[in-house]
Amino acid sequence: MLRAIDLNKLFHSVLPKKQKIMNKIALVILVIGCAIFAGFAPGEEEQFPTIELGAAMPMMDLEMRNIDNNMMSLSDIKQKNGTLVIFSCNTCPFVIQWEDRYDDVTAIAGRYGFGTALINSNEAKRSGDDSFENMVSHAKKVMYKSPYLVDENSVIANAFGAKTTPHVFLFDSDDLLVYAGAIDDNSKDAGAVSESYLINALNQIGIGRSIKVNQTPAKGCSIKRVK
Repeated sequence: MLRAIDLNKLFHSVLPKKQKIMNKIALVILVIGCAIFAGFAPGEEEQFPTIELGAAMPMMDLEMRNIDNNMMSLSDIKQKNGTLVIFSCNTCPFVIQWEDRYDDVTAIAGRYGFGTALINSNEAKRSGDDSFENMVSHAKKVMYKSPYLVDENSVIANAFGAKTTPHVFLFDSDDLLVYAGAIDDNSKDAGAVSESYLINALNQIGIGRSIKVNQTPAKGCSIKRVK
C-alpha cells in the first residue's frame, strides 16, 4: 500500500503532464474556432483565397436569382463608377447589427454612381434559415433596397474568397477591387462608430481621391459552404 506522502507525490508528478495536454487541446480548439469565426474552416483559406486589391471582379457575368425571381449578374448591377458587393445572410448576429446601415451605404454608393448587390452564399443553410423563401421574407421585413441574390453552391463567394457575413468588396469603373473588408469599426452601435471604412472609401473615390484605408479585416459569421 502506498503511503499518503507517496500518493501526494504521484498526484503532483502527473498533474503537470495532464495540464500540458489540456493546454494543447485548448490551443487547438481556439485555433479552429478562430479560423471558423474568420470565415473559413481550416484548409478553406488556401482553397478559396480572398482576392487582392487591384484584382478584377470574378464571375461578374454569372446570373443569380434575385428575391424578385429575376435573374441578375453583377454586370447588370454595375453603374457608371463601379459596383459594391456585400456578402450577407438572414440570421448572422453581425449582419443583424450592421444591416441597419445597408441602406445608408447603398444610398451613398448610388449617389456616386455605384450599383449595390447583397449576396447570400450560405449554401449549407439553404434548406433552413437561408432558404430563398426566408431571404424574400427577411428582405421585406428589413426593407432592403438592393438586389438580394442567391449564390448557388457558394461559387461567387469562392471566387471572391469571401470570408464572412458581412464581407464588403468595392470595385471601380474598371471592375478592379479598391476596398475590401468591414463596413465600419463598430457593428453593435452605429452611433459609436469612429471609422466608417466603406462610406469613407465611397466618399474618397467618389470625388476622385485615393482611398486612405482600402483594406480592413472582415468580421462576422463564417459563410456556410457545403463541405
